[in-house]
Amino acid sequence: MKVKTSITLSEDLVQSIDAFYGGQKNRSEFIEKAVRDYLERQAKRKRDMDDFAILNRKAGKLNKEAEDVLSYQAEL
Repeated sequence: MKVKTSITLSEDLVQSIDAFYGGQKNRSEFIEKAVRDYLERQAKRKRDMDDFAILNRKAGKLNKEAEDVLSYQAEL
């Protein structure tokens, strides 16, 4: 379902959209795709940051496990 809304954009941005999009589709489609892409990138960034926080919280334990595993390796 589509919801009609109104936004105000600077003239140079509208001109850039028209130049980039080539008038093949309407501006609404372009803006909708741009917003969706942006939101997807932000969601991925948040997931990555959450994962990074988990790794940081568990870094000590993970490093000890890695050191333990490495201690079993034979020297070359």
